Amino acid sequence: MAKFRITPHGRLQEWVADEKGYFTEEGLDYEFVHTGSGTRSEPSVKPAEGNPLDIRQGAFESMEAGRACEISSACHWMVNMAASASHGMMWGHAYSVVPGGLFVAPESSIRRAEDLAGVDIAVGYHSGSHFSTMQAVENILKTDEIKLRFGGGPLDRLALLLDRSVPAANLFGIPYYIAEQQGFRRVLDTTFMIGFLSTGDATVEDLTKYFRALERAQADIDLEPERYKHYFLKETPEKYHDMIDIRAFGHGERVVFESYTREMYEQTHRWTLDLDVFKPEQVGNRSFEEAILV
Repeated sequence: MAKFRITPHGRLQEWVADEKGYFTEEGLDYEFVHTGSGTRSEPSVKPAEGNPLDIRQGAFESMEAGRACEISSACHWMVNMAASASHGMMWGHAYSVVPGGLFVAPESSIRRAEDLAGVDIAVGYHSGSHFSTMQAVENILKTDEIKLRFGGGPLDRLALLLDRSVPAANLFGIPYYIAEQQGFRRVLDTTFMIGFLSTGDATVEDLTKYFRALERAQADIDLEPERYKHYFLKETPEKYHDMIDIRAFGHGERVVFESYTREMYEQTHRWTLDLDVFKPEQVGNRSFEEAILV
């Protein structure tokens, strides 16, 4: 049987499970693969390349095209939508939570969330930053005051913000910590849920082994996080290494070993559809039983 392919998500848990031998002890024959869609890859656009703020490719499109792995992650809105559209199955026994926020430059006059009215906010198209921004601002700003610009992946948006090419950007995980250390100011929290998408030749048996190993790793991180923060460097482009102090980073994404319930699935799916940001052919209608591995 082929190896169980794992795509890390810019977090610590997979690296700790690998270091401690938890995957092997669980009997999982595995390998890490990097698709280029996570934090680790170099930015795909540069501020000098004309107008980089209309990139209509994101997490959903990568799942729609097919991911070459057995397990990967993205915001729960997009994993929910991908599973409902038969692009894989969503794991129903765990999710994670990643710190996120809307950041502005230290010298910016933007101080409160209300100040974002009419301001360009760089987000990733059909990705966690897109939907977490909408969720965070929908009760603060009027619809016509929300101005999203699609600026690529997490590192693309970090580069745009550091270069002052955008007035505000949604950052999460490692880019969040980098911006924070460079003095950028968080004006609104956008912390959100991450889901797990099962694709390829994944079996429930192998997925169970993977998550048991991850749960052991999460306990280690909770107990002694400082021992494992060096793994953030594996998920960060080398050009940023000299400007960051990983000791000051938070714990990053935390896996929660609780159910992604029918209520969560259906409520999330309705809200995502209500935003009306998908083409009709992208929208899925699989039921909870058809889309979620429980």
